[in-house]
Amino acid sequence: MAGHSKWANIKRRKAVVDAKRGKLFTKVSKEIIIAAKLGGGDPDANARLRMAIENARSVSMPVENIKRAILRGTGELEGISYEDVTYEGYGPGGAAVIVVCTTDHRNRSTQELRATFSKFGGNLGENNSVSWNFTRAGEIRVECSDSEDDMLSIAMDIGADDVMMIDDGALIFCQVDMLGTCANECGERKLAVRETRVVYEPNTTLSIADAEHVKLLEKLLDVLDDNDDVQNVFHNAELPDEDAE
Repeated sequence: MAGHSKWANIKRRKAVVDAKRGKLFTKVSKEIIIAAKLGGGDPDANARLRMAIENARSVSMPVENIKRAILRGTGELEGISYEDVTYEGYGPGGAAVIVVCTTDHRNRSTQELRATFSKFGGNLGENNSVSWNFTRAGEIRVECSDSEDDMLSIAMDIGADDVMMIDDGALIFCQVDMLGTCANECGERKLAVRETRVVYEPNTTLSIADAEHVKLLEKLLDVLDDNDDVQNVFHNAELPDEDAE
């Protein structure tokens, strides 16, 4: 019986991993489709598509999946039509939240997000209700073993603005219109680029004192992140470090 139980647990873990991988593939596929739709299917002439393909490769998305997504975006293969939609709102404790979606049904996404915000004590807002407190920036995640000083030097050389060291490397920040150039320059310097994206950096942050509000906000962020239409979620709350808890 122990063996059967162990195998059941293994199958369950594999199912969870496969489900997460499937969601990730769905998200990167949508980004490729809409990038190809807006800027054409040639990654050399379409910086957004080039970055979307690199992101897909970084999560080991099969080449054939990438090709099909490009063809769907250019209309050479039939498929669902997607559009970018950005939502703004307030979470528990007054945290400002921006949700970037790629959806085939704007009304459905709006209804789902409004219900999700409401469920966890927040509310969906109008355009510019919170985005005025954020600055858009390009973010490049690289795997490296370089020191912070070395990475700062590289960032300055390639025209980036700042660097933040993380567990497996660094985040390099730049102007949005420099994102493709900076990512290419990282590759030229043999840095392993794992992800490129446009982020919303809060100009001011909010400390939430109420522990219940913190829990609700974390649940809200988890549910939003699990939504297939949601590509990225940004907020201005200062949440406790999990490692410190």
